[in-house]
Amino acid sequence: MVKTKVAVTAWMFGTGGVAADLAEQGEIAEQIGFDSFWLPESHFGGENSIPSPLMLLAAISARTSKIRLGSTSYLLPIRHPIQAAEEVAVLDRLSNGRVILGVGRGFQDTMFTVFDVPIKDKRKRFKANLEIMIAAWQGEPIAEDGGGKPAFLAPLPVQKPHPPIWVAAFGPLAIEQAGTLGLPYIASPVETMASLLENYRQHKDHSERAGHREINTIPVMRTLFVNENKQLVSAVRENLEKEAAHRMRRQAASVDDWAIIGDVAFVTDKISEYEEKLGLNYLIARGRIPGVSNKIQIASLEQLAKITNV
Repeated sequence: MVKTKVAVTAWMFGTGGVAADLAEQGEIAEQIGFDSFWLPESHFGGENSIPSPLMLLAAISARTSKIRLGSTSYLLPIRHPIQAAEEVAVLDRLSNGRVILGVGRGFQDTMFTVFDVPIKDKRKRFKANLEIMIAAWQGEPIAEDGGGKPAFLAPLPVQKPHPPIWVAAFGPLAIEQAGTLGLPYIASPVETMASLLENYRQHKDHSERAGHREINTIPVMRTLFVNENKQLVSAVRENLEKEAAHRMRRQAASVDDWAIIGDVAFVTDKISEYEEKLGLNYLIARGRIPGVSNKIQIASLEQLAKITNV
């Protein structure tokens, strides 16, 4: 069986986009030995907002040397595809080929209103923009000047033909689009095991019908916390339940439906379950555990590294 790679998201937010704080987390993740470090994209959410994840990943790139740098949802419909392609290529150059580009459509109505993008067009724009970006990275002409001379994207990414592209897909139409494109997909971190099983089945079916070869990367993002203190684990579970009730559009029946929270033995068994049932081979451990200090969060990540032999 292929060894599961393990990654981590930023675990402490609320810094108003201060790159130094996130870069320090990237350094810690690299020192522990994780395969990659991930940032989301979000807009108009106060201090937790990350409207420009690639800029922050560039700062993290400067403080690290080996860990890969991932975006969980670089939102294509609100961007010009050539400018987006240039920014990704520059980050791949800065990091010496360490980018994993997670792309998405977005769901926040306010964001589409502000960026003057009709919500009904977001899926069409996503596909069209991605196709333009891939063609540009592959060295195809992007325009002609006044004399008919072709223009090309420069610089090109270090990774050829382009960085790995994963699709954040939430819902049947998005899963169909990801499968039809033949790209790995990143599920919502609050999907239940039952939902993930059905989603991955649909994703595989759409991919095969579109004529793509088997997609070898199966990533799963889970809120994850490891600790041997039963009282602390119980408190974390309670805090996550409250957060779910407050933030999530639809709440799972139990934290265990969408998170991995417990002692070493419990977490080890749950990861094995995901590997066996889903074929998981890339685990993205989501931080942001309410009520947990930075020190305790790092200790949890160190335990996870021991469990998975990163």
